[in-house]
Amino acid sequence: AKDFPLTLTASITFEQSYSGIDGDSASSTELYALLSSLADVPIKQSIAVTASVNQKGLVQPVGGINEKIEGFYKICKLKGLTGKEGVIMPYQNIESLMLDDEVIEAVEMGKFNIYAVKTIDEGIEILTGIKAGRPNNKGEYPKGTINYLVQQKLKRYYHMSKEEVIG
Repeated sequence: AKDFPLTLTASITFEQSYSGIDGDSASSTELYALLSSLADVPIKQSIAVTASVNQKGLVQPVGGINEKIEGFYKICKLKGLTGKEGVIMPYQNIESLMLDDEVIEAVEMGKFNIYAVKTIDEGIEILTGIKAGRPNNKGEYPKGTINYLVQQKLKRYYHMSKEEVIG
């Protein structure tokens, strides 16, 4: 909002205790849903997400990572693995992984995917298949990127709010 005031407010808050399985594991997922809605771009439904996120868009570790991945794998296996299924998880949780041999084998065979990400931008690219985009020195994103589409929607909201005040 360097060039225009924001006319949308969104707040995503979860308590973070970093032990067990807590609600903050869904905070990145809610942010992905918000970005998807603003960009008018659907999210792949074959990929689960577990990660918390800070105010800078950095993905943070979560508890229960093995149980979450294995649980989603089991559901996907019951429905029939196509190779498109997978889980987005925090990069910081890699050292905590102690997955069942069956899950490891499925990943090695390309039947299941595990994506370790550091940022929301990395995750949104996996979920949509579209580049997130980095701003240039004017704060503008490359056309066709997720962040460009979000920026354009926010500009439209701003212009609509101005028209309502005038009209």
